[in-house]
Amino acid sequence: MTTTLAGKVALVTGGSRGLGAAIASTLAAQGADVAISYVMSAEKAEVVVQKLKKTGVRAIAIKSDQSDLSSAKSLIDTVVSHFGRLDILVNNAGIAVQGKRVDDPELNADEYDRQWHINVLGVVATTRAAARKLADGGRIIFIGSGLGSRVPFPGVADYAGTKAAIIGYAKGVQRDLGPRNITVNVVQPGIMPTDMAAAVADKLPEAIMDLHAIRRIATLEEVAATVCFLAGPDADYISGGVVDVSGGFQI
Repeated sequence: MTTTLAGKVALVTGGSRGLGAAIASTLAAQGADVAISYVMSAEKAEVVVQKLKKTGVRAIAIKSDQSDLSSAKSLIDTVVSHFGRLDILVNNAGIAVQGKRVDDPELNADEYDRQWHINVLGVVATTRAAARKLADGGRIIFIGSGLGSRVPFPGVADYAGTKAAIIGYAKGVQRDLGPRNITVNVVQPGIMPTDMAAAVADKLPEAIMDLHAIRRIATLEEVAATVCFLAGPDADYISGGVVDVSGGFQI
């Protein structure tokens, strides 16, 4: 195990599965102690925690529902109380509600509004709570989406909007926290083999693949490695950035 992040404490929201679990594992492999949050599956979260501990770091799982904005302070306080500090916040948790055009009479407005609540307001609440506790020289990394910058197909307006909103918010946060040498960046993955994309990842139409310079989808490990780089000392002077991990995807 390398020790690039030894002595650092990271929180990965939504870290019990998919990309969140991969990010947690990569941070731990670099020596960081890691807290993950989860909503539903305590069993899956505990499996991740045990895997992290086997690398020699400290790790905990905290049940916290990002749709409940009041839970953000408790989440951050629990991390700081357990580890004594917080250095890295990875805002990974989110949902994807897609498939309906905005003029579709069957569009479930409540479901789409919940997506805004979790993907934007929940992230804002967590970031605000963490900002007061984050160590100087710390890191905030938002997991966005390539759809936050480019929308090549219909039916994703609200999801794309939530991810675009995060870009603007991150740029504002980095101006606020820059004097404390806290860097703030957005990582925009392309299509990945996660639960959100499981139904389409293996059968993407040629028209979509043609938009990728590298004709395959991203791996979770590739995205996690980018997050880990931004969390490390070699990224001290990178802030306000939007980093695509999408194989050269262009419209």
